[in-house]
Amino acid sequence: MNKPPHKFIQQLIIAVLCLSVERLAYAAGPFTTGADALSTDLLAILTPVAVIAVMVLGTLAWFGRVSWVLAVSSMVGIVLVFGSQQVVTSLRGLFGV
Repeated sequence: MNKPPHKFIQQLIIAVLCLSVERLAYAAGPFTTGADALSTDLLAILTPVAVIAVMVLGTLAWFGRVSWVLAVSSMVGIVLVFGSQQVVTSLRGLFGV
């Protein structure tokens, strides 16, 4: 399916304008704000779920219903997911970014 030539020219002009104007090309304000809000909301919703999951895993491991390796690796995964912002901040500070 070929596009009409005027559609291609219109898309080319839009691409050139976006790439030539640095402020438009690198303005990620609304996306960044939305992504930060989504991340904050998800962490707020999933925090109690993670706490309950850690309690259940600990109880199951204590009574021998699940292996300690699975329980500890799940808990480490939860810590990494919820601590990702701090990990990124510390790595950026380490490399001076």
